[in-house]
Amino acid sequence: MTSVGDRDIIEVEERELPADRFSDRELSWLAFNNRVLDLAKDVKRVPLLERARFLAIFSSNLDEFFMVRVAGLKRRMAAGVAVAGSSGLMPRELHDAILTRTRELVGDAAYVFANDVRPALAQHGIEILRWDELDEDERRQMTDLFENRIFPVLTPLAVDPSHPFPYISGLSVNLAVLLRNPVTGVRQFARVKVPTILSRFVPLGGGRFVPLEDVIAQHLHQLFSGMQIIEHSTFRVTRNEDVEVEEDDAENLLFALEKELLRSKVGRPPVRLEVEDDIDEVMLELLISELDITEKEVFRVPSPLDLTGLFSIADLDREALLYPSFLPKTHPELAEVETAQPANLFAALKNREVLLHHPYDSFATSVQRFIEQAAADPAVLAIKQTLYRTSGDSPIIDALVEAAQAGKQVLALVEIKARFDEQANIAWARKLEKAGCHVVYGMVGLKTHCKLSLVVREEPTGLRRYAHIGTGNYNPKTARLYEDMGLLTSNAVITDDVARLFNHLSGMAQETHYRRLLVAPHGVRRGLIESINNEIANHNKGLPSGVRIKVNSIVDEAVTDAMYRASQAGVPVDLWVRGICSVRPGVRGLSENIRVRSILGRFLEHSRLYWFANGGEPVVGIGSSDLMHRNLDRRVEVIVGLNNPRHIAQIEGLFDLAFDPGTASWWLEGNTWTQRTLDTAGEPLLDIQEHLIATMGQRRAVER
Repeated sequence: MTSVGDRDIIEVEERELPADRFSDRELSWLAFNNRVLDLAKDVKRVPLLERARFLAIFSSNLDEFFMVRVAGLKRRMAAGVAVAGSSGLMPRELHDAILTRTRELVGDAAYVFANDVRPALAQHGIEILRWDELDEDERRQMTDLFENRIFPVLTPLAVDPSHPFPYISGLSVNLAVLLRNPVTGVRQFARVKVPTILSRFVPLGGGRFVPLEDVIAQHLHQLFSGMQIIEHSTFRVTRNEDVEVEEDDAENLLFALEKELLRSKVGRPPVRLEVEDDIDEVMLELLISELDITEKEVFRVPSPLDLTGLFSIADLDREALLYPSFLPKTHPELAEVETAQPANLFAALKNREVLLHHPYDSFATSVQRFIEQAAADPAVLAIKQTLYRTSGDSPIIDALVEAAQAGKQVLALVEIKARFDEQANIAWARKLEKAGCHVVYGMVGLKTHCKLSLVVREEPTGLRRYAHIGTGNYNPKTARLYEDMGLLTSNAVITDDVARLFNHLSGMAQETHYRRLLVAPHGVRRGLIESINNEIANHNKGLPSGVRIKVNSIVDEAVTDAMYRASQAGVPVDLWVRGICSVRPGVRGLSENIRVRSILGRFLEHSRLYWFANGGEPVVGIGSSDLMHRNLDRRVEVIVGLNNPRHIAQIEGLFDLAFDPGTASWWLEGNTWTQRTLDTAGEPLLDIQEHLIATMGQRRAVER
């Protein structure tokens, strides 16, 4: 993708657009999570244990949404920032709409679990039981477990004049207990936290499980000996967990973040209270009062609360109830000859660029091996790497440590502000520093979200640079679960761009001009809008035109308006969006030429792809940037242009497949998503991910 500096600026007449042209991003996110719930309901296309997993994912997604997005909204309301969003909704209106829609979704999820997934699991010998469904032997077994393993770690906390209401940690499952003193008749409230050291669903043997809170509830008399147990019920609190660091005021960003993480353990205000639907009203009133939460933020749901516990059920070794096993293949252009020895990636990349598509192409034998071979190769002088999220035991971290210990120059640009991974990132950043790596903790005011590796190698012809530019994180674990793309190249223009970008990130270089890269925050929005405007100009000239974009989310108003104007001019715009979409397609006079599709499945669609017809000579890029304010304004993002005709054709083929009416997907019209995963006869449509599993392993290396 050429940088914006290499193009003449094309001005487009800016006609006034309707005020209601944007969907609300938070409500759009809830629509996305509803699509996740659709997968939990999908009997024909999704194996049973995977449906249980999607229920857990739905619940986990909702937890994070409340911890971050709803928490941020409440913070703005508390601060009196009464500014309408692009959708026109005021904060309080939006908060009410979120709570109403969430209540519907949570009720739907509870129904799916109780009336669909749980009975179906039981039919296959996997039973999630309540205490009154256990036989006598199982009850004795659970009593022994309670006395030996559970009772010693429980801490019952009573509330009375000498014991204030305890702090309830976020997302913990708790038992609220109403007690009576048999001597004085005085009633008293107590709380018992369900420990996380044991599995949420306790195995009984023979595929039978019981919720841990049920076991505790049946033995409350042992915790409160001498007291009468009047009522008990489970509840769960969600708190604001959005970590904020004032970077400009922090002399040392690392220490500032560590301090904030420590502070965040307590004092985070609640944003949601989940309770059993039959909770005692007196008990509920006490919780509402003590937690300082409103009644409309209370969600009454059937027990068991917190369906994220289904992750452990979904991990059971029941092959027939899971997606068929899948082993990623080595890209044929990295291993042209069958051999027991790992392919020499530097030799392969001298001859060609390789476009990787994970998880179908193995991450371990491509990107990971690229870093590992660089670390072990005596000819390699330097390795530079961005790290946003990775696993704690990552072979890539180990390889960078080995490279530094071997005397190579190693630069690791670590983003310690990666949400919910802050503590882990700090830990392995320290490990890299101790090994002698140059560690840079991002840039003040910006998150480094781009996915870049650069290797400098001494060769007979002189120094040569190799690079990887990707759409996903350098995380071997998620690389098996996320769909992503990456480019391995020794192209001198691209590697020079990457080298100058690293100098910009680690030093004081003020670099803004690149030949094959678009770089945020300065170049991505401008470059994309210029490309869209170019399509309008080509359409007006009678040349081939079109815009095709695949991202996780679209929110940015400026880019959206450019697409609306393209649609009004007659340019076809195809948007492949996994999550949030503020674009309203199919609106008369505004967006008749815009199509929006969403695809969800066994892999999380994560790649960002950009395609422009460009008068018949397509311009195509891949990169890390979604179309959101944070990506375009507050992050370092990179999109790299592809120029290999086979790579361009591969991207075009993916879009063709995604928008084929015979492919299972969700279609957006205006604000309404419609599931289209079955044909008129009720049979499943083509699953694009399963199709790629079946076809990509059959590829052969192509001669350069």
